Amino acid sequence: MQCPDKKCRCSWVNPRNKRYIRYHDRQWGVPVYRDQRLFEMLILECFQAGLSWECVLNKQEAFVKAFEGFDPERVCTYGEEKVEELMENPGIIRNRRKIRAAVTNARVFLEIQREFGSFSSYLWGWTRGKILYEQGLTHSELSDALSADLKKRGMKFVGTTIVYAYLQAVGVIDSHEAGCFLEHRD
Repeated sequence: MQCPDKKCRCSWVNPRNKRYIRYHDRQWGVPVYRDQRLFEMLILECFQAGLSWECVLNKQEAFVKAFEGFDPERVCTYGEEKVEELMENPGIIRNRRKIRAAVTNARVFLEIQREFGSFSSYLWGWTRGKILYEQGLTHSELSDALSADLKKRGMKFVGTTIVYAYLQAVGVIDSHEAGCFLEHRD
């Protein structure tokens, strides 16, 4: 899709949303190795379930503030009082099951960090540190296996489609479409 700046981008980009264009151009598909950012993106992808990524992206700043910079050490301590506080926050997606899942997922995230030294080591270990190049998929053998492992460990809202979108967002999978100015070319 050609945008007002004459660059061709992936078809899912809303050319009228500058935040979405910036996200596509500077973040989506760029490899992420920092655990804090990996946690943030995981939680945001979980909140995206059943909604559009654009909806979540437009609320990202409010999410960062509401979830205290996505510090898993803090998020894992949230009790019912904090859940109720978040349910009253109009800046975020107010879904009680997803908020509780964020707390559970923070605990599991920290357990994975302890087991593997970092969540990044765990995540990138699935591909031995390599970026995969795939287009047109919503899940794969990798997302199926990673989803199953995360669920086994106790994470919520980590079905294969959400995990696949997460892998794309954090650059484990590069899925820029044919014709996109960021498309991978050998």
